[in-house]
Amino acid sequence: MGIAKTTAKMVGPRVAMSAGPKVTSGYVRVLLERAIDGVGPFKPVRVASDARLALAGGRVEAAIDETVSIHVRYAGAQGFLTNLGGVASMIVTVPANVSGLAILQCHMVAAIAYLRGYDLDDPRVRNGVMACLLGKDEVKKAIKAGRLPTTPMGLATSPVHDPSLDDRIAREVTNELFGRVSGKQGASVVIRKVPILGGGVGMVADARHTSKIAAYARHELRDRRLALPR
Repeated sequence: MGIAKTTAKMVGPRVAMSAGPKVTSGYVRVLLERAIDGVGPFKPVRVASDARLALAGGRVEAAIDETVSIHVRYAGAQGFLTNLGGVASMIVTVPANVSGLAILQCHMVAAIAYLRGYDLDDPRVRNGVMACLLGKDEVKKAIKAGRLPTTPMGLATSPVHDPSLDDRIAREVTNELFGRVSGKQGASVVIRKVPILGGGVGMVADARHTSKIAAYARHELRDRRLALPR
C-alpha cells in the first residue's frame, strides 16, 4: 500500500497537467532531466543510489538489483492507478501514464548508469539513458531507419556530444511511449469497462515493460569502472 500511496502522489498532479498542454518531446525531456535530479517520491539519483550501494555493502550489482526491484513495483502501482478509469478517461490517463513511466524508467536507468561509473552530468550519458527507454527492438529499428546513429552505449561513450541528437532522441522516446501506452489502453477497451480489471492489466504491462527496460539498460550500459586505473 505504501508504494500505491506514494505513486498516487506522483501521478496525481500529472493527471491534472495532462488535461492541458499535450505531452511533447520537449516536455518529456524535462521530465527525464528532473527524474535524474529528483522529483515526487524519488530522491536525486546520486543520493538514492549511494544509499542503496551502502546498504548493499558496496556491491554494485546487488544495489542495481534492489533499484530495479523498487522501480518495477512502482511501475506496476502507477500502471494500476492510471488504468482504473473507464474508456472516457483515456484522454487524461494516457498522458499521465506516459509521464509516470518516463520518470520511473529514466530514474531507474540513470541509477544503473551512475552505479556503473557514468557521469550523469554528461549530456552524452543522458542521451544514452534516454535511448535505453526505447528498448532493444525499437533502438534497432531506429538505427536501421537512420533516426538514431548508434546504441545507448555508443551514445553514452561517444567522443563528442552532438546537440542535434538531444531533441531527436526525445522525440523517439515520446513517440514510443505514447504508441505503447495508447496501444495497451486501446487493446483493453473492453476490460476498461470493469475498472479493477483495467487496473490489473495496466499494472502487469507496465511492470513487465519496466523490467525489460532494466535488463536492456544493464546489457547496454556496461561497467565503466573496469576501465579505470587501479
